[in-house]
Amino acid sequence: MITRETSVVIIGGGPGGYEAALVGAQLGADVTIIERQGVGGAAVLTDCVPSKALIATADYMSDFEVAGGLGVHLTDHEGDVVEDVVVEPQTVNERILALASAQSGDIHGSLEQAGVRVVRGVGRVADRGRVVAEIDGSGQTEEIAADIVLIATGATPRVLPSAVPDGDRILTWQQIYSLTELPERLVVIGSGVTGAELAQAFLGLGSDVVLVSSREHVLPGEDADAATLIEEVFRKRGMEVLNRARAAGVERTEAGVIVRLEDGRTVEGSHALLAVGAIPATRGLGLEEVGVDLAESGHITVDRVSRTSVPGIYAAGDCTGVLPLASVAAMQGRIAMWHALGDAVAPLNVRGVAATIFTEPEIATVGIGQVAADAQTDVESVMLPLARNPRAKMQGITEGFVKLFCRKGYGTILGGVIVAPKASELIHPVALAVQNRLNVDQVASTITVYPSLSGSIAEAARQLHQSE
Repeated sequence: MITRETSVVIIGGGPGGYEAALVGAQLGADVTIIERQGVGGAAVLTDCVPSKALIATADYMSDFEVAGGLGVHLTDHEGDVVEDVVVEPQTVNERILALASAQSGDIHGSLEQAGVRVVRGVGRVADRGRVVAEIDGSGQTEEIAADIVLIATGATPRVLPSAVPDGDRILTWQQIYSLTELPERLVVIGSGVTGAELAQAFLGLGSDVVLVSSREHVLPGEDADAATLIEEVFRKRGMEVLNRARAAGVERTEAGVIVRLEDGRTVEGSHALLAVGAIPATRGLGLEEVGVDLAESGHITVDRVSRTSVPGIYAAGDCTGVLPLASVAAMQGRIAMWHALGDAVAPLNVRGVAATIFTEPEIATVGIGQVAADAQTDVESVMLPLARNPRAKMQGITEGFVKLFCRKGYGTILGGVIVAPKASELIHPVALAVQNRLNVDQVASTITVYPSLSGSIAEAARQLHQSE
């Protein structure tokens, strides 16, 4: 057994882990990361980066449709208009996996340059101040002493006992990049963020898609106006959406799959994609044995500086259940190191955290939403359809809106929702306003480019002007 002493040991090399490692190294700590898959973790290798790359590919397909409405067409060598644009799934997936691998390599290079030691393997907390790593492929076990331990192991796709993924016809979102052919008829089970994103991506790529939603509408946890618009877009573009339809199981057939619903109906398809949530990857880490408090869901309980119930042990990312966003995981990891190593630190503040659902159009949100606004008597809001925006007209954008919430009497911006192409880029000024408690007049008086989609943000702020 090899024995090595270090100041910081991080179990998990995703955004929470590698960002923490960079901060730890910057502050002079001796840092070791133990990562099973590869630096970047699931976020880079099998989840966030690959899925958004797949969605970006589908967006290009949609651009051809929009271009036709603008009078732009592809023609063949005889001058005839090309009606169909086709996708090569194997080429698409090879590019996506190469992109993910390159991103992982870039992160690995940054860690090495900072002096962080990366161990490929599985880590476990043996006791306070001691971590055991099982080194991949070597059969060796390494014991590492640590003053500080950070758990950043993320989460894994939740599966149904009656729908066991086989990586061929019944798939989790981490397995879709092994496909060499486009699913002819894809049944997506789950209409949350992951289900909605991937359902629309495959629809855009050319698959026939059925979305099985156990709730009354898709995206049940999101802004109702935004979710309604997205569901309308899904149906208009040919997706079959089954509302209030809970999956009971999935069976393989000779030709594909049969999805059984709890109400007795069945849905046939060539493939089934499970998007029914995620479970924290906290089992087998030795956490309960050393006294780390876990929620009933398995998530690690942490405070706003990422501390667990055990001194010297911190946690960050999806394994904590704070917010399942790579940006939040990264900030939790940084905060953990700043706090643990005695640097200046402010507790995690999720007020100004922006999030995006990468459907088409995208849904970007920050701060309070409609439900919270409706529960308060001193909040008012405005919603502007994007179709009225001159730049939107130029670009052929017909769907989407800008919604702002502010405090009555003060005009302080409390939140916003943007549904638009590239809403992920447009939400930032609203996030700045929420984070820094700007009021609607400050936003409205900031001159925007004309014409621009961001002009609708300023216009919404003007409509919320607080007259004396």
